[in-house]
Amino acid sequence: MSSGVVRWFRERMLDDRGAIGNIEVIPFGLLIFVAGTLLITNAWAVVDTRMAVSSASREAIRAYVESSNPASAGANARRAAETAIAGHGRDPLRLRVDIQADGFSRCDPVTIRAGYTVPTLHLPWVGGYGDAFDVSSSQTELIDPYRSGLAGDAQC
Repeated sequence: MSSGVVRWFRERMLDDRGAIGNIEVIPFGLLIFVAGTLLITNAWAVVDTRMAVSSASREAIRAYVESSNPASAGANARRAAETAIAGHGRDPLRLRVDIQADGFSRCDPVTIRAGYTVPTLHLPWVGGYGDAFDVSSSQTELIDPYRSGLAGDAQC
């Protein structure tokens, strides 16, 4: 290389005149990191709540169809759903349980829908703010046709 090219290279590429320190990138990178972390945390809260609500509806339907009489079946189902949702670390008071049953005899279908509202912003160990996502799950089952204690014959 000639000395003119070397001098030009040193002046243009190795000199820091006119350059900025790029310190302004750090706040934007931190902002993107925090926003991404909050997004992933909220997405996981929805997935975790979906598993909890599914478990609650499953336990509620089992408690309902295994109850001995229709008077206690609804209370047993709600108690089982609240116990299941509390076992997943969620607030049982925010759980909605809807029971649809035509009757309480052999082979009658029963549907239980459980719902839970996930906060807009969910921070671990702090809690959540706002109500953004409604997570629900439903389970349908027949009352056991072979169980004892129920009147009538199985028609299913």
